[in-house]
Amino acid sequence: MITERNSGVPEALKIPTKRVGVGWIAAVVTVHIGINVGFFAPIQVLLGLHAEQLDASQKAAILSLVTGVGAAVSLVANPLFGALSDRSTSKFGRRVPWVLCGTVCGALALLLMSTAQTVSMLVLGWALMQAAGNAALAAIFAAIPDKVPVEQRGLVGGMVALGQTCGSLIGAVIGMFAASNLVFGYAIVATAVAICAIPFVLLRQDVPLPKGALEPLKLMEFVKSFWINPMQHTDFGWAWLSRFLLYLGSQLCLVYLLFFLQDKLRHPEPATGVLILTATYAFCVIFSSVIAGRLSDRDGKRKKYVIISSVIVAGAALTLAFATTFTTAIFAAVFLGVGFGAYLAVDFALLTQVLPFEDSRGKDLGMINIANSLPQVFAPLIAWLSVTWLGGYSTLFMCSAVISLLGAALVLKIKSVP
Repeated sequence: MITERNSGVPEALKIPTKRVGVGWIAAVVTVHIGINVGFFAPIQVLLGLHAEQLDASQKAAILSLVTGVGAAVSLVANPLFGALSDRSTSKFGRRVPWVLCGTVCGALALLLMSTAQTVSMLVLGWALMQAAGNAALAAIFAAIPDKVPVEQRGLVGGMVALGQTCGSLIGAVIGMFAASNLVFGYAIVATAVAICAIPFVLLRQDVPLPKGALEPLKLMEFVKSFWINPMQHTDFGWAWLSRFLLYLGSQLCLVYLLFFLQDKLRHPEPATGVLILTATYAFCVIFSSVIAGRLSDRDGKRKKYVIISSVIVAGAALTLAFATTFTTAIFAAVFLGVGFGAYLAVDFALLTQVLPFEDSRGKDLGMINIANSLPQVFAPLIAWLSVTWLGGYSTLFMCSAVISLLGAALVLKIKSVP
């Protein structure tokens, strides 16, 4: 079947059949670590401190403005740069140039932010970082279905989840230690973003796309290509919606975590409690993502792992809904990390198997990444309504559980992947 689909197709557009080595996987993971350091060190620490320096009385409004603009840029940048990388005919390949340019420009944007003395300059710097970082992210995601055979994608998906989680943790640590010197903090983050791309770039294993292999670019057709009709590509549509719901469910568990510890559990040091729960969650994500990815590769099944992991996430939310002690919250963090880690690994492998077109993997995965980002817009609103008007934190977490279970149910609608 794969041989027939590869017949007469340029090497860059073929479905890969040769397993990738440890070195290539490590290089891809390293890129993910660097990009996530670049995103999470500012989001978790540096941007808030920078906003406070600019105007302490308006720090919340400034932070919301900066992160809101950045989120809007990321929604457009990821599929756009993914689509552009699909059409790149560089002799170095389709993805390497975008990883290189994205990480270098992202590092420069971070250095620009370190000099920002006004809100507008900080907004501009973060918007540029989001654009550049998402250009690199779209390319490195697309490199996986370009190079990795279907039977190895669970493992690679697990390793990518490991890289993402490690990057966010390292970013938080850098932000914490650099809190007293923002210029130094931004510089360290910029260095990490740039350096982590070097192994992937030096490997030079990206297959070039011959010129003329794709139809000449026409603006209106290019714009229309971003609409993927879910009625024609039903498996892709169900996978997108399922992922959106699961990410929304998990975000609802996290968005008011500090306030939950403070107001409901009466934790004496809620910030420390959040750090403990986050570290517990992250460790379990790393552990479960690699194991679940390997297991799904061995038996060739994807949907059962995605469904089971989604149910575990729902179980974590229900545990929080009825939690009365911090110990119970720790158990919930374990469940959430195990479930979401397994989900990250296996669902990514599933997604690469339902992409509509072999010649637009970057763009199509960019559209999938919108399902990751949109919940960040909706989760705060749903959380606020739940806590303020609909019964409190128990309602919030039960809502998370229902949404996660709905996401699990929709996976059954996918027919082309076992």
